[in-house]
Amino acid sequence: MSVLIIVFLTAVIALFSGVFEQGKFARYIGILGLIIALYVSFMPECSFFDHYKHMYEYSANTALFTKISIVTTLLLFFLGGFAFSNHRSHQSELYALMLFALCGGIVLFGYQNLVTMFIGVEILSIPLYVMAGANKTDLRSNEASIKYFLMGAFATGFLLFGIAFIYGSAGSFDLYKIHDFGVANTHNVMFILGALLILCALAFKVALAPFHMWSPDVYVGSPSLITAFMASVVKISGFFALFRLMTIGFAGVTHEWINVLGVFLIITLLLANVMGLAQTNAKRMLAYSSVSHAGYIGLVFFGMTSLSTYNLAFYLFAYSLSTVGVFMCLIWVEKLKRETSYGAFKGLAKTEPLLATAAAISMLSMAGVPLTAGFMGKFALFSQAMNGAAFLVLVAVLGSALSIAYYLRLIIAMFFFKESTFKSSEKVTLTYNIIAVVVIAAIIILGIFPDFFASMFGL
Repeated sequence: MSVLIIVFLTAVIALFSGVFEQGKFARYIGILGLIIALYVSFMPECSFFDHYKHMYEYSANTALFTKISIVTTLLLFFLGGFAFSNHRSHQSELYALMLFALCGGIVLFGYQNLVTMFIGVEILSIPLYVMAGANKTDLRSNEASIKYFLMGAFATGFLLFGIAFIYGSAGSFDLYKIHDFGVANTHNVMFILGALLILCALAFKVALAPFHMWSPDVYVGSPSLITAFMASVVKISGFFALFRLMTIGFAGVTHEWINVLGVFLIITLLLANVMGLAQTNAKRMLAYSSVSHAGYIGLVFFGMTSLSTYNLAFYLFAYSLSTVGVFMCLIWVEKLKRETSYGAFKGLAKTEPLLATAAAISMLSMAGVPLTAGFMGKFALFSQAMNGAAFLVLVAVLGSALSIAYYLRLIIAMFFFKESTFKSSEKVTLTYNIIAVVVIAAIIILGIFPDFFASMFGL
């Protein structure tokens, strides 16, 4: 909880820094606060917070996913100076909202009962509704905000209805008491219905089909840095919340929800990858790519072992690194070209080879090409799921094969056009080059030495 308090206070200070110099210091305040929070996350939790363990517990798993989220948010903050250059009048609000959303994610990593989970989901979601509409003069951004808000409110209704059913049957909000009730009452209709309603609500948060309808329009309409935040930190938070709830609270009725989840994954893997092939806009393609990765991550629920949580953390971190690498390139191109079609990327490698290489390696990692972190993450999840759902793994492999085609289209545009459409005077900033090197190194090192992930996060 110490980390949560530090991030919250950082968000408040960043917000009020907008009083001075139109918030130009907010990014630096956010970076400093995140570095302090990351340092504290490696330290033992203060015993003072033991009083709140029935609501929120900072366990080893909570610490691991908190560290991953903070590192990802930190990388995105470094990209913010250029990405938010046209939001100078309200930069402090945007950085503060990102930090408030991160607070919601941290709550979801350690919640002990359904009330805390609901609070975490709402703290995570409400800032996103605002950030999606940050480009106030852009109709697509306005559409993204209102669509995300309306669909989010609808999902919240499912969540609250499900929680009401669970409380009505189990008589408690506590995860472990709910687990005990589920084990003793495996055929309680109200309890099972509540579990399915909550599953549907959280499937919306992580963009699992058929609850993904909002994501392409919201991802395209939102500012690109916010889209990257949604595709990485929000997905990390949503998936661990779902994983914690289904494997602890609803473990006693697994047979009732696991097949429903399997159907969601099949629809997600096939639909998202086929739709990704049909796109002509790189940002929209990445939106469908994000949906498809929700399908791959969902395999963690099948054939579960003692390493399932570790496999989930590794995959989410590998995917988040790749997301930062691709969106870093997309942000720079979008600023120069005012568009994100495949054509806008033509010849980028001739002008900015490091940026193009980071994006290419990131997409190869997303596709699961060997010697990348994404390959090791997919291999771990696919190997685990083979013990319980071989057919799902077959569908996932097919989806990965399809994804290579749309990733290659962007790579070809960047590397295989003779003439560059970029002016030699348009150079990327030093910060972006440093982050590009960090992303490339991390993806390759984790692809060759996956055990480095454990030492990196103090496991």
